[in-house]
Amino acid sequence: MTTLAARDSQVVPTPFHARTAALCKSNAWSRWAGYTTVDIYDNVELEYFAIRNAATLFDVSPMIKYRITGPDSERYLNRLVTRDLSKLKPGRVSYVAWCNDAGHVMDDGTLFRFGESDFRLCSQEHHFCWLSDSAVGFDVSIVDETEEVAGLALQGPTSCAVLKRMGVDGIAELKPFGMIALPFEDSELVISRTGFTGDLGYELWIDPALAVTLWDRLVEAGHLHGIRPIGSQALNLARIEAGFVQTNSDFMAVEQAVRPTRGRSPFEIGLGWLVDFDKGHFTGRRALLKEKEVGSRYCLVGLDIEGNKPATGSLIYHGRNKEVGHVTSAMWSPTCKRNIALASLRRPYGTEVTDGLSVEIYVLKELKWDKVKARCRVVERPFFNPPRRWATPAGDI
Repeated sequence: MTTLAARDSQVVPTPFHARTAALCKSNAWSRWAGYTTVDIYDNVELEYFAIRNAATLFDVSPMIKYRITGPDSERYLNRLVTRDLSKLKPGRVSYVAWCNDAGHVMDDGTLFRFGESDFRLCSQEHHFCWLSDSAVGFDVSIVDETEEVAGLALQGPTSCAVLKRMGVDGIAELKPFGMIALPFEDSELVISRTGFTGDLGYELWIDPALAVTLWDRLVEAGHLHGIRPIGSQALNLARIEAGFVQTNSDFMAVEQAVRPTRGRSPFEIGLGWLVDFDKGHFTGRRALLKEKEVGSRYCLVGLDIEGNKPATGSLIYHGRNKEVGHVTSAMWSPTCKRNIALASLRRPYGTEVTDGLSVEIYVLKELKWDKVKARCRVVERPFFNPPRRWATPAGDI
């Protein structure tokens, strides 16, 4: 088994690599948390449309996973994250964020509650040192189980049908952010109704030794439902349509920021709804209360931009030349038929001032850069939110 120290010095394959490598015709790979993962299998557009019209497989094994147990686990986690975890019941999953003392977001992720004192925290970045320091005075155990759990996202409108064909009883009745555990070979398969596409979908968690077996079972069951693997580029398009923020794309994980001012609070990246001041003290609470009183510096908004050229990395202006922010993520949405983006703006722009905004887009045409000034308007997120994402029982499409 590869050690954490080895992962810091080399890129290692995930438990699904035997299947993903054979299918990656483009040979386009990227590094994620020390693992090698697929960027594009063969065609980004076809992979994207499979998310919205069929069923897709995305390898989420590199996601960092911490098992947190012990008598004080709920009390400890409630002190760590901004959300009230006393409301999270066993068998449920919650989207959470946690901050430093300045109220700046360390990371966001999903928290699984298996029992009264048994949790798994999944995150984008490594936080073992921070979690351990935060645990002083609490009777808890924190174990990095990233390498002990393989993860596979099954996403798309036919994903429930695929699981039913694989023999997963009662999967249609599983509610969003619910999870079930069932026998699989000589181990256990955990299925959660979660994902990063903003569509109907599930995430499957299994012993790495059974990862390839699980992949093959899903492919066999999904043969008539258009199942195909997708890379990170197609997933990124889907998550933008869903209005989901991504660490180190739409905000900096504050521990990775060189300049302290680069940190963002939950209120400044559209996650204020995750902050519960009534639950008692948590890390960053005092700073966030002060921010609530005096106002935030920034806001993260959805933009609808004229034209069809994605405004990736564009500056945002008010009036003729007053720079007021920048685009963090952008795409032309084939499903919404709109040029959309997520953007960070300096308040009051994006909140009190929403008129007169434009973006400066640079488009490369045959080795010549053209500058386009396009008007934009602030719009609600998500851009795409199909009823099937929330329907229970999940539909057979």
